Amino acid sequence: MPSITYIEHNGTKHTVDVPVGSSVMRGAVDNNIPGIDADCGGECACATCHVHVDAAWLAATGARTAQEETMLSFANGTEDDSRLSCQIDVTPALDGLIVRMPAGQH
Repeated sequence: MPSITYIEHNGTKHTVDVPVGSSVMRGAVDNNIPGIDADCGGECACATCHVHVDAAWLAATGARTAQEETMLSFANGTEDDSRLSCQIDVTPALDGLIVRMPAGQH
């Protein structure tokens, strides 16, 4: 299973194994990692799973979809590295992925 590191806004790190075929959001929710609310349950309908993808991993996580772009327009503090973690599918290539949570999701 790929290992993913989630870094809270305060710097606290959580490294967990996430099953291939799951989403980065699901990995956080299933492991009770604070900072990803996931109010819509991963339907790309709320932007409460916003993360900042470590620069070294941007290409590996793929491009944003049009729907994701729309949802991110409602999120606070978006940057070029912003993604909705529900839209990042976990693959073996993401072993070592690092994502950072923003100060808040609302």
